[in-house]
Amino acid sequence: MRPSLMAVVGLLGLLIPLPSSTATAGTLLVANKSDDTVDLLDLDSHRSVATLETGHAPHEIAVSPDGAVAVITNYGDWDAPGSSLTVIDVRGALVRKEIDLGTYTRPHGITFVDSRRVAVTAEGSGHLVVVDLENGTILAAIETGQEVSHMVATGLAGSRVFVANIGSGSVTVIDLAEGKKVTDIPTGEGAEGIATTPDGHEIWVTNRGADTLSVIDPETLTVLETVPCPGFPIRIAISPGGTRALVSAARSGEVVVFDTRSRSEVTRTQLDLGNAPDASRRLFGDRFGDSPVPVGLVIDPTGDRAWVAATQADAVVVIDPNGLVVRDLLRAGHEPDGMA
Repeated sequence: MRPSLMAVVGLLGLLIPLPSSTATAGTLLVANKSDDTVDLLDLDSHRSVATLETGHAPHEIAVSPDGAVAVITNYGDWDAPGSSLTVIDVRGALVRKEIDLGTYTRPHGITFVDSRRVAVTAEGSGHLVVVDLENGTILAAIETGQEVSHMVATGLAGSRVFVANIGSGSVTVIDLAEGKKVTDIPTGEGAEGIATTPDGHEIWVTNRGADTLSVIDPETLTVLETVPCPGFPIRIAISPGGTRALVSAARSGEVVVFDTRSRSEVTRTQLDLGNAPDASRRLFGDRFGDSPVPVGLVIDPTGDRAWVAATQADAVVVIDPNGLVVRDLLRAGHEPDGMA
């Protein structure tokens, strides 16, 4: 018999960090916004291997293709916008360097372009910034011309990137080879989460204000379909086989599964976790009532499990990505969000 969520929550206090300082294969990185840290969680023991300091209010994480390097965006807050990236040696479980982005403030969404370069959204300046990690230099800064350019995904073998713009309700297409903006695609109010299918043939976008998902053709740059998704859809991840899309719904406190072929909802499950004592002072405050506010979402490369960061409950929920059976809860720091 599977234990209830609340019963598992009661076990969280038993998860004591391991004394080891080395991360191995099977490591989940979790950015803790309120702690200015990132946790490296061992997926066999479900315990923290290391807790490393980042810049202020880390939001998102990208891991290099070989798994050796992780880069964290230090977003900051409304009073003190961040403007840096923290680069981590994953295997050594240590901070390698911090890269100053200067006037390109509030870095948020991030993706590796190749083994050496990352593309980062800079909300504060309205740019997509391309950074050389080895030299710590900015190679290009391309204006989106849109409001609140937030998350980013690659497409078409990495030659183009797609930026979701919350304020404009659109996706900006940028050609990295040419170093210029191609076009804007209207999707829906609050376009935020974005993911590419493994075959590269579709880009899926969560429109949190419209309570919809948009499916984009990356070649014709048109919206193929708009799919209903009540509950404030905020992040999306596509299964390795490309047949399922997982969506975190912040307002309703749910995780939702979609069939990517039929583009229809399959099932959803409620994360009945409650809130941390100081949740009202965090980014989302009391906006969603008792919802644990699931945001960050990542699927194991094997497709066997997925992790959802419940930011208001200080927990990472381990689920079966098909039937959404809750398997376990992991403990990181305060206000976990971006994961990789």
